Amino acid sequence: MAEGENEVRWDGLCSRDSTTRETALENIRQIILRKTEYLRSVKETPCRPSDGLSNAVSLDGLNKLLAHLLMLSKRCPFKDVREKSEFILKSVQELGIRIPRTLGHGPSRFIPEKEILQVGSEDTQMHALFADSFAALGRLDNITLVMVFHPQYLESFLKTQHYLLQMDGPLPLHFRHYIGIMAAARHQCSYLVNLHVNDFLHVGGDPKWLNGLENAPQKLQNLGELNKVLAHRPWLITKEHIEGLLKAEEHSWSLAELVHAVVLLTHYHSLASFTFGCGISPEIHCDGGHTFRPPSVSNYCICDITNGNHSVDEMQVNSAGNVSVSDSFFEVEALMEKMRQLQECRDEEEASQEEMASRFEIEKRESMFVFSSDDEEVTPARDVSRHFEDTSYGYKDFSRHGMHVPTFRVQDYCWEDHGYSLVNRLYPDVGQLIDEKFHIAYNLTYNTMAMHKDVDTSMLRRAIWNYIHCMFGIRYDDYDYGEINQLLDRSFKVYIKTVVCTPEKVTKRMYDSFWRQFKHSEKVHVNLLLIEARMQAELLYALRAITRYMT
Repeated sequence: MAEGENEVRWDGLCSRDSTTRETALENIRQIILRKTEYLRSVKETPCRPSDGLSNAVSLDGLNKLLAHLLMLSKRCPFKDVREKSEFILKSVQELGIRIPRTLGHGPSRFIPEKEILQVGSEDTQMHALFADSFAALGRLDNITLVMVFHPQYLESFLKTQHYLLQMDGPLPLHFRHYIGIMAAARHQCSYLVNLHVNDFLHVGGDPKWLNGLENAPQKLQNLGELNKVLAHRPWLITKEHIEGLLKAEEHSWSLAELVHAVVLLTHYHSLASFTFGCGISPEIHCDGGHTFRPPSVSNYCICDITNGNHSVDEMQVNSAGNVSVSDSFFEVEALMEKMRQLQECRDEEEASQEEMASRFEIEKRESMFVFSSDDEEVTPARDVSRHFEDTSYGYKDFSRHGMHVPTFRVQDYCWEDHGYSLVNRLYPDVGQLIDEKFHIAYNLTYNTMAMHKDVDTSMLRRAIWNYIHCMFGIRYDDYDYGEINQLLDRSFKVYIKTVVCTPEKVTKRMYDSFWRQFKHSEKVHVNLLLIEARMQAELLYALRAITRYMT
């Protein structure tokens, strides 16, 4: 009776047809009750020692099913599925089997759950978006529930991700999820690794590959070097990296396959930044998202409290920390005044090209010395590090140890004129989807800043985007980099650099310490700018190397 989760067909729950969902739910109910009855009978009859392992496997299989049902009861956009899942769980509990409960407090560790849209309370337009996401992935993940602060962006993001993972393209489906695992693992992002391990197996991937990169095909192993450099030091990518992949005899990549892989790598490096930058919690059905321990001590057991899983009421701290409301209010006023003054200076005089170039070099050099006081090495867990090689390889500033990297001038190679057309030619429609996502993130505005309305935030958004590109050595000739120091204070720069370069080191304190009077939706908006600017920077370096190889 040691049946696993694979015997259950969850696909029917993704249907928009209620009858199909009802049939699927009834099949799931019968399988789970059959397993439950079997385990009850085992408890009541003496068994041989040899039966112990079989029974443990049976219980583990049932627990996985129950965890999946718990997720559906909280996260499925279809009300009938939520209610029936909860009913099945209660039926199992009444038969004397312990059922799981959720751990943590919602999709993000940084954002109070009450501020995030609850599944079941969405409007018609948002419900359609949730249903699309659930139909594509079989889940409504925590990333989606945090991005929902910005529906226009979320729709573009989901459309792009769906195309990359599930629509026609050069790479087979299991390769796509494995590349997602490789990319997320570079930043020790167990959240994304766990999701794509499940997806990889679901589309028929070989479980042996998950024992370590050395067990994957040589073709994927060869991608490891590009993954490493792209994630941490993309300015070092050369046409030789590209040539090594395209001319590897029987393990060679085609140009179209390589572009697909590069887009996937940059997508998941950036998504790891969002995951850490917004404090995304483990999914309910994954490790760390649920527990079978009974609640105690105000609904939490002692081990929860020692692990930091306090109740929200006990944990809720003013995001301004020890800073008074009036001080953080003054910070907003000061920022708005700087924006006004900079606009006046722009109108009055324009710096020379020499002065603009000098200011870029100064900002690039200064960005090297922006680091957090929490900046300690994070040792990757084995379950994540086995998916990549050279665990010590990480982000390094340009000019450390006397190494000089030439400035990448956008006027010579840019996304709009060069990268976009290359991607679209080799992987049709994807260039268009990515371009739309870049534009939405860059131009997204509600004309608000904290408590102020009718504010033109374009200057601030451009400063954030260009600061990230400056950290990667990318220069816009028509931008005055002197504006960055005026608009971005040190705590904000620390947060930006950590999220973009070493996201695994982001802490709640960093998140709380910048823009203390701003809403959580505005901080999520910042993260959208960070991940899209990062993705574009990586793509520029990789696509320029491919272009140089081709010419």
